[in-house]
Amino acid sequence: MIESLLALLLGLLIGSFLNVCIYRWPRDLSVVRPRSHCTACEAPIAAFDNIPLVSYLLLRGRCRKCGARIPARYPAVELVTGLLFFYFVWTFGVTAMAAKLCCLSAMLVALVFTDLEARILPDEFTVGGTVLGLIFALFVQVPDITAAAVLWLVGLEVTGRWASLAESVVGATLPALFLWGGGWLYYKIRHREGLGLGDVKLVMMVGSFLGMRGALITLIFGSVAGSILGYSYIKATKQDPNTYELPFGTFLGAAALLAAVVSRSWQ
Repeated sequence: MIESLLALLLGLLIGSFLNVCIYRWPRDLSVVRPRSHCTACEAPIAAFDNIPLVSYLLLRGRCRKCGARIPARYPAVELVTGLLFFYFVWTFGVTAMAAKLCCLSAMLVALVFTDLEARILPDEFTVGGTVLGLIFALFVQVPDITAAAVLWLVGLEVTGRWASLAESVVGATLPALFLWGGGWLYYKIRHREGLGLGDVKLVMMVGSFLGMRGALITLIFGSVAGSILGYSYIKATKQDPNTYELPFGTFLGAAALLAAVVSRSWQ
C-alpha cells in the first residue's frame, strides 16, 4: 500500500510537469525556461503556490497576484495522472511493467489535453514515446503473438527479448499504416484532410507499448467514441461538420488509457 501511495504522489508531481508541457509545447516554448508563471499576468509562481492539487484548492482556482482564473485542466491532469500511477503500482507492484504503464499513461494524459486544447499532438510525446516503447519492449514482455505468427509463416522464430521487440515493432507499424491508409483514402475521395499525421503517430506509440491488441482496441474504441460523442457535440452546438476539427487524438488517447488499464488481463 505504501508503494501505491508513493506512486500517487509521484503521479501528482509528474502531472504538474505535464501541465507545463501541455501549455508550452504546442506553442513551441521551452519547458525549462522561464520558470512556472501565470499565463495572464506572467508573475512567477512561488513554490508554495505550485503544490499539485493543494495549491489550486487553497487559491480557489485563481492566481494569487492578479486573480485570473486557473483552468480546471491543471488539477484534472494532476489528479488523473496520480490515480493512474496509483492503479498501476497497486496492480503490478513495484515492477518494470508498472513503470512502463505509468510512462505510457502520463504521455497519453498529456496528449488527450493537448489535442483537446490546441488540436496538436506533440512529437515529443508521440515519436519520443514510440522510441521509449521499443526500449521498454527489450525489458518488459509485450503481450501479443502477432509478430510471432507472421515470423512463423516465413519460417523464422525469435525468442526472449527479441520476440518482445518484434511484437512492439509490429504493434507500432501495422495499425499506424492502417490508420494512415484510411486517412489517405478519405483524402482521395473527399479531397480534404480528414486525419492528422499526429493521430497516426499516437497509434504508433500505443502499439509500441501495448502491441497489436492494444493498438486495435485504441483504434476501435477511439473511432466509435469519436463518431458518437463527436457527432453529438457537433449537433448540440450547431457546428458545421464540414469545417469543425474534431479532436480525434483526444478520443484515441482516452481509448488507449482504457487499453492500458485492462491490459492486466492479457498478462
